[in-house]
Amino acid sequence: MKYICLGYYKPEKHAAMTEHERNAMFDECFEYDDHLRANGHWAGGEALQPSETALSVYWKNGKVATTDGPYAETKEQLGGILMLEARDMNHAVQLISQHPAVKYGSSFEIRPAGDMSDIIQQSEQRRGKVATL
Repeated sequence: MKYICLGYYKPEKHAAMTEHERNAMFDECFEYDDHLRANGHWAGGEALQPSETALSVYWKNGKVATTDGPYAETKEQLGGILMLEARDMNHAVQLISQHPAVKYGSSFEIRPAGDMSDIIQQSEQRRGKVATL
């Protein structure tokens, strides 16, 4: 089963690190990502640009509106996503708890990925499309 892991960090803590400390952290994290890949648990992942580069899109007064930056103000910022292949939630917790970013102060929110296959197939049928599954 796929699990989406949202990785949060504290920008001020990251900014206070020396270049050597940041490089050591990244090296440990990437080494663990390699371990996840080698053992079939890596299903994808990406880092995110800083929150000030974000744009929130929403519906307001009958049209699309946007707001610069994240919609909610928080001390921690979403730094990236990691997708795991794990047997169950306990296994996903076990895998992510070993990620070096945790010891550097990051936290991860873990959510099971939603299986949209049936909903997509039903929508394709309603829209007269040939099912792709």
